[in-house]
Amino acid sequence: MKTLKSEDFKVTKTIKLKNIPTFIIVETSEKKKEKELQKIREKLSKVQDRMYAHNKYGVLICLQGMDTAGKDSLIREVFKEFNARGVVVHSFKTPSSNELEHDFLWRHYIALPEKGKFSVFNRTHYENVLITKVHPEYIMNENIPSIDSLDDVNEDFWENRFESINAFEKHVALNGVIIMKFFLHLSKEEQRQRLLRRLETEKHNWKFSPADLAERQLWDKYQNCYQDILNKTSKEHAPWFVIPADNKETARYIVAKTILDELNKYEFHYPELEDEVKDNIKMYHDKLSSEK
Repeated sequence: MKTLKSEDFKVTKTIKLKNIPTFIIVETSEKKKEKELQKIREKLSKVQDRMYAHNKYGVLICLQGMDTAGKDSLIREVFKEFNARGVVVHSFKTPSSNELEHDFLWRHYIALPEKGKFSVFNRTHYENVLITKVHPEYIMNENIPSIDSLDDVNEDFWENRFESINAFEKHVALNGVIIMKFFLHLSKEEQRQRLLRRLETEKHNWKFSPADLAERQLWDKYQNCYQDILNKTSKEHAPWFVIPADNKETARYIVAKTILDELNKYEFHYPELEDEVKDNIKMYHDKLSSEK
């Protein structure tokens, strides 16, 4: 199987999404990819166990992508071997009335991982500079003092939001949160095919909404917004990775391997036993072994 490195997908300079492929050829079968993914899952579960015991870092995985990009199934397949106590998935939808009473980052801040654990954001704080940039009228729901009309939602407003996001991520990174952000890069044609399958397969009909077609008409606007996000917020402490997502199995493998590659840069270790306990391990063992 072709060797894929996390650095191959990392945003380290200004990019144009139209120049980045949504599909790459991996010269192997789907069965082989699943076996390789299984090996990575097992390695990740061991890293998770050490990180949990080490108890100094948390990991934040951010997933973004157009509708049908495969976020839900990716989460299911990549984190399948994780200890359930160590990973929490947050699916952020339209802000609730309570969430709107706080700043736009509040609901994300309180969902950050505890030390030793993973948080997976299925859609993220970037929705606020994505959905609201395509539909700026939604900003009015936030009741911001400086915003009296849509005329106030200008470029300065968006730049301030990007600055807030960058500051937020830098702050949490400095306090032990390892951040990895993945954009599942899907082609418009592949999205069309996936929406058709939702309509043609009865058990998947429930996933379809007429709103999907309305949002699809805004494809170019969304792509421009994503490109802006990737270029303005990919930092060394919080990098973006653009993952070709037209093939779900390949996308899952790349994301899993990228997470493993990035975490292998850290030295997670099990805590040392106190000297008194270490010196008496044989005695404790003999005592337990002699019990009837």
